[in-house]
Amino acid sequence: MLPLAATVAVPAADGAVPAGPPSVVVTLPADCRMAAQAHLLHELLAALDARTVKLDGREVERVDTAALQLLTLFKREVDARGGTLSWTGTSDALDEAAGLLGLAKTLELPAAVPA
Repeated sequence: MLPLAATVAVPAADGAVPAGPPSVVVTLPADCRMAAQAHLLHELLAALDARTVKLDGREVERVDTAALQLLTLFKREVDARGGTLSWTGTSDALDEAAGLLGLAKTLELPAAVPA
């Protein structure tokens, strides 16, 4: 798989990079494992041109290391492009997996609210 940075938008003849939508919401699937979700990669790539990206991870029931690595690369690329990434929510499964791998802070997951 190519790194997200290899998918940079091609500048127009005048050197300007086409502007994307101002805001995009990407809903992560319940089965958020890379082997099961090639579609997620395409959604994230399409969202790179937006100034603001919101990820909705509330439906995630299963997630693997590869998917979390993809989300980490996506976050870095959004940051490098001067965009903003935020979360509308996360599931316990997503929070736990990111926490175990030490990626909760890197991904800027929302703080868990005590029950």
